[in-house]
Amino acid sequence: MQRLGQEGLTAPQSFVRTAMTALLTTDYRALVIGARGAIGHAFVDALQQDPHCSHVEMVSRSHGSGFDLLDTASLAAQAAASAGAGPYRLIVDATGALTLDGVGPEKSLAAVQPDVLAKAFAVNATGPLMVLRHFAPLLEPGPSIYAKLSARVGSIADNHKGGWYGYRASKAALNMLLQTAAIELQRKQPELRVVALQPGTVRSPLSQPFAAGVPKLLEPAESVAGMLATLKNLTARQGAHYVDYQGNEIPW
Repeated sequence: MQRLGQEGLTAPQSFVRTAMTALLTTDYRALVIGARGAIGHAFVDALQQDPHCSHVEMVSRSHGSGFDLLDTASLAAQAAASAGAGPYRLIVDATGALTLDGVGPEKSLAAVQPDVLAKAFAVNATGPLMVLRHFAPLLEPGPSIYAKLSARVGSIADNHKGGWYGYRASKAALNMLLQTAAIELQRKQPELRVVALQPGTVRSPLSQPFAAGVPKLLEPAESVAGMLATLKNLTARQGAHYVDYQGNEIPW
């Protein structure tokens, strides 16, 4: 399985450091899920540069206790293993997939395959919801942040081109699940910010086949710097935020 969302021109290190330093002005701990992908690794690098971040916990299929998005028991085991380094003020879930078992996004209705569609939902919606279920208890009380990489194509209102059935639908489902979970979690933690983040089109081997015609490919560090600056400016509100790496709200 190829993973796109587990994801340098590299952004200047001073830009990354400034964005993160301003995000949280007191000491905190962070956890990055999908830490070996291009974007996840860039989050780890940025957080490790922040003098206020005392610890960055890294979770991926090659870090920890057999983490697997499609295995709920492994998620519970990894959450239990990561609890000792918490609680966390910031959790970032950088998992997800665009290409599944060698099958890329469908260009037409005739290309839709039920098994691939079901797997897209499992990897991009159900799996991340189970991650949230098991890792949300590790969040520190107060103004904490749970950020999940989403995609602009998950916007129903912003769909003007069609195609990409599985990826669009699974990301739209993810957004609804984040919104629903945010409402529930905020009953006990009203200052919690749950965020669906659109990272832009990031340069990586997995995005290359779909990058033709993209006016600007972002380096991972550049995307992460923008997302961290965006998280800094988000205020607590009921439900989830759905924003891009430049801080612009995306219609659901």
